[in-house]
Amino acid sequence: MTYQALYRVFRPQRFADVVGQEHVTKTLQNALLQNKISHAYLFSGPRGTGKTSAAKILAKAVNCEKAPATEPCNECPSCIGITNGSIPDVLEIDAASNNGVDEIRDIREKVKFAPTSVQYKVYIVDEVHMLSIGAFNALLKTLEEPPKHVIFILATTEPHKIPPTIISRCQRFDFRRIQPHSIVSRLRQVVDAQHVKASDEALLAIARAADGGMRDALSLLDQAISFSEEEVLLEDVLAMTGAVSSFMLASLVQAIHEKDVAKALQLLEQFMNQGKDPNRLIEDLIFYHRDLLLYKTAPHLEGGGRGVVVDQQFQQLAQSIAVPAIYETIEALNKSQQEMKWTNHPRIFLEVALVKLCHQEQRHTPSMSEEFYSLVKKVEHLEAELQRLKEQGISVAPKEPLSTVTKKTTKSPRTSGYKTPVGRIYEILKQATHQDLSLIKSHWTEMLDILKKQNKVSHAALLHESEPVAASSHAFVLKFKYEIHCKMAADNTNGVKENLESILFDLTHRRFEMVAVPDEEWGKIREEFIREKGMQREKEPEQEDVLIAEAKRLFGENLIEIKE
Repeated sequence: MTYQALYRVFRPQRFADVVGQEHVTKTLQNALLQNKISHAYLFSGPRGTGKTSAAKILAKAVNCEKAPATEPCNECPSCIGITNGSIPDVLEIDAASNNGVDEIRDIREKVKFAPTSVQYKVYIVDEVHMLSIGAFNALLKTLEEPPKHVIFILATTEPHKIPPTIISRCQRFDFRRIQPHSIVSRLRQVVDAQHVKASDEALLAIARAADGGMRDALSLLDQAISFSEEEVLLEDVLAMTGAVSSFMLASLVQAIHEKDVAKALQLLEQFMNQGKDPNRLIEDLIFYHRDLLLYKTAPHLEGGGRGVVVDQQFQQLAQSIAVPAIYETIEALNKSQQEMKWTNHPRIFLEVALVKLCHQEQRHTPSMSEEFYSLVKKVEHLEAELQRLKEQGISVAPKEPLSTVTKKTTKSPRTSGYKTPVGRIYEILKQATHQDLSLIKSHWTEMLDILKKQNKVSHAALLHESEPVAASSHAFVLKFKYEIHCKMAADNTNGVKENLESILFDLTHRRFEMVAVPDEEWGKIREEFIREKGMQREKEPEQEDVLIAEAKRLFGENLIEIKE
């Protein structure tokens, strides 16, 4: 017999063999068991995820002699005939080459006839999005009201190209990309059945290269078995797929971090001499930095990584590279990756990207919010340490009274450097009304909800500790609990101020300017304004008498009329 590819030998013959699509197989099995079989199904999803295999399994299950059952028996004449394609009532049609109106009309004519060998006629139309508009229109009526003995199963990788009138007549099932660990588990079963040795690292590299497709993974495994000698090793898979080992990739990332242009270009030259693909290399770089970012921000996250080996070298890189630097690197690499898609010389763009990253200035200084939360964490750590010492019976006597330390802390210069616009706040207070303030406060919670719905969670978090305290017809004073947040809002960091004013305009239909003030400053400004206002009221009668006396002196008493 001629050799058969692994993806054909190990094609799923039962729903249990379909990997990573439990949300589809469980629904179909329950429908089969309850005899709730639809007349039309639409299977959509990426290539190699089991759409056509699931369609054939469903065709066997509905026609199995032991039906109703959750799985075809694969032993009766119906199941065997559908598997080897000898039963004419189960037709598998390629819409890419049979996409005309005439082919669909031929199907419409044959649909009327009852099946000859099994209970149901099943039409499996692969790549159905390739049908012409005329063919879709010809299929509409038959798809909506087919004979009771006919089932249509449409499979596609591009469901957005199918008319909504077709989709609405089908039960739709979306097949997902298969997770790497599920692919590795299936590949392990295959190599064991083939009596082939393969390392776990090699299978994981194949799973990553397959990009969620089981058929691609089996094809790569077939190729790797032919490429290797006695055992499928990681080096064989990397050489075959053009991928880069984690150790070499970490060396390149280290060179970028250390701004060593010569070393980075030497490593790139080494990769190119080994036949590595520049597009694949930049993708591996992006995912490596992504893994670094996830490891730094969520070290206990399971299932979120792409399969990188968390060794000592990886941990050292994660510790030495700051999070903002990772953001900038991913952004620069992604931009270069987009440019590489439209050029005949992708290596040049990759070289330019590496040089840019090595010459990139260290702009990722910690922001005020990062400094604040870092200080909070340090204080919490010190409090926990102090509590531990107290539990051990060790008392620590402070060298200075707590009040003295507090005074020194309050007298220290502010780190944020925010200058409160006192004059502008005085102008708002002079024209402030209770009605304007009530208008803003009544929409404040709604404004925060809109920010969260817009995925502006950082904006909502920044405004969480704020409160409108005064408002005039065109502006309002917003009090912040922390001076750092006040500065960030006033400087319009990430468009907070602009977004806030825009949402309030939509809610109130009035344009309000936001003026930020820290909590500690607001108390002083308010007291000073009230004091000055009281002094002005006390002086008003005296000022009025002086004006009257001056008027009388200038114009005479007979020409002056005083009205209260």
